[in-house]
Amino acid sequence: MGRAWHDGRVTAPLTPPHQPRHDPWQTPPDGASGEPGSLRDATSGTDSDTDSDAGVGAEVRTAVVVTVVLAVAGVLLGLLWLWLSPRIPLVSDDTAVFLKDTEGEEAIGADGTFALLGLGFGAIAAAAVFLFRKRGGVAVVVGLVLGGLVGSFLAWKIGVWLGPTSDVVAHAREVGKGVTFDAPLKLNAMGALLAWPVAAMVVNLALTAVFGPRDPEPEWDWSGFGPPPGAGKP
Repeated sequence: MGRAWHDGRVTAPLTPPHQPRHDPWQTPPDGASGEPGSLRDATSGTDSDTDSDAGVGAEVRTAVVVTVVLAVAGVLLGLLWLWLSPRIPLVSDDTAVFLKDTEGEEAIGADGTFALLGLGFGAIAAAAVFLFRKRGGVAVVVGLVLGGLVGSFLAWKIGVWLGPTSDVVAHAREVGKGVTFDAPLKLNAMGALLAWPVAAMVVNLALTAVFGPRDPEPEWDWSGFGPPPGAGKP
């Protein structure tokens, strides 16, 4: 009410006219400090942060899966190396062990075979991963390199383990004098272990550059430079 009557006298209004009364339980408007609008503003970036974390997690899982698969494939590389590597014939005369063919190239043949197999495995692995994902990425490259290194190391160890014994003297005594036997399988050039990861990385980068998704071309704004060239020509 604008006025109040008490004992015939007019008193001042209790509530100023045309002024809303303050309700302490009323929901504050958006944008004020400590209010729902501010809470929404403060939490508006959580969705983008969640999407970013999910993307990073997916990339990490991809790198781990590629590494594990290539490491397992190293077992196959070791078996192929053992099967395809040329044998080095040895012979004993009860006093020492000699190369039966001193001019043979079997000693470097094992290194070359391992390197060629590594190059092939690396190229196949990179092509398979690219066909599966249809794009490249840092995680894929890291997985290919680490998986290639682990696979090459396992292939080397498996080939040596399953090949002829490394105890040449005991083997010579076992087979007897003048009997030809195979030398243990060795990898003299340790750089051959890098053939797989290097080939995988190079092939993946090449496939990504040629067949990977392209970024959209930027659209130039010519409004500040007048009409585009040739716009007024008939």
